[in-house]
Amino acid sequence: MTFKQTALVLMMAMATLLFACNPKNNQSAQDSSGYFKDTTPGIKNGGVQMVSINTPKGKFNIWTKRIGNNPKIKVLLLNGGPGATHEYFECMESFLPAEGIEFIYYDQLGCGNSDNPKDTSMWDLPRFVEEVEQVRQALKLDKDNFYLLGHSWGGILAAQYALKYQKNLKGLIISNMMMSCPAYGKYAENVLAQQLDQKVLARIRELEAKKDFENPEYMNLLMPNFYTKHILRLPLDQWPEPVNRSFNKINQSLYVTMQGPSEFGLSGKLEKWDITAELPKLSVPVLSIGAQFDTMDPEHMKWIATQVQNGSYLYCPNGSHMSMYDDQQTYMKGLIKFIKAVDNGEKKVTL
Repeated sequence: MTFKQTALVLMMAMATLLFACNPKNNQSAQDSSGYFKDTTPGIKNGGVQMVSINTPKGKFNIWTKRIGNNPKIKVLLLNGGPGATHEYFECMESFLPAEGIEFIYYDQLGCGNSDNPKDTSMWDLPRFVEEVEQVRQALKLDKDNFYLLGHSWGGILAAQYALKYQKNLKGLIISNMMMSCPAYGKYAENVLAQQLDQKVLARIRELEAKKDFENPEYMNLLMPNFYTKHILRLPLDQWPEPVNRSFNKINQSLYVTMQGPSEFGLSGKLEKWDITAELPKLSVPVLSIGAQFDTMDPEHMKWIATQVQNGSYLYCPNGSHMSMYDDQQTYMKGLIKFIKAVDNGEKKVTL
């Protein structure tokens, strides 16, 4: 070995030693190790925890799965639909672990891997609120670490939960859901429907008038003319696999009972739901997320942030209802910034 080669080897060895001895670098490695370390007792199962809940119709099992480990930040995810599954949230795995944010998948009763009582009397908002509270208790989430993110129908559930149990929350995220179903109905009728080809709309209305929702033509008209414009702004053959997998498993009984069969407004149990007058009661930091092409009015989503005591607004200019996919960088960057800011003691965040 020549003198130059020997010197180069020594320099590389010293650099490696200095890097290893640097407290900042060690801390980073420790943080990463701690995040991915499974601290649960007993046999490891990848973070899955089945939660037994009590309901008026007896006990049922709820499926949850924890990703990561951060005692200060735990984000519980409430899927939409109603009746879809946690699976479309899998995009979070590409963003939150790198930031050290723990998050928890959760299939609501009747959804995905959780029990399905097949009893429409169970599809009721107050009962779902109590379900979330029982899940919170079982997972040991509290005001020092508990962030609740609800998307679409999950946003209704998250907001209603917060009105009763905000003392347990560190932060609330209402993603792509207006706080008034009547207002959503008007937006769907007066804005979204008018953007459709009127011949297509006329045929959709004809099928709806006949209550012929099971007719394949109904969805064949909606998918290219409505879904790819306001649900997820990508060609159907490019929709992400987790979204398709989740939507293919939707519980139609739950969906129709709560939402109704039409995509232009609600006619189910949620038809008259409206908590706009109660928003000022929310003192917990709240992030509302809206998108330009959403089924939900982005101006209403912006307004929510002005009505709660500590509101922040995230606008996704290229997004629709699934803006965590079709305006992904905006959505994830804003979500992460909000969570970290609240963790640092901020109540309102400029996004």
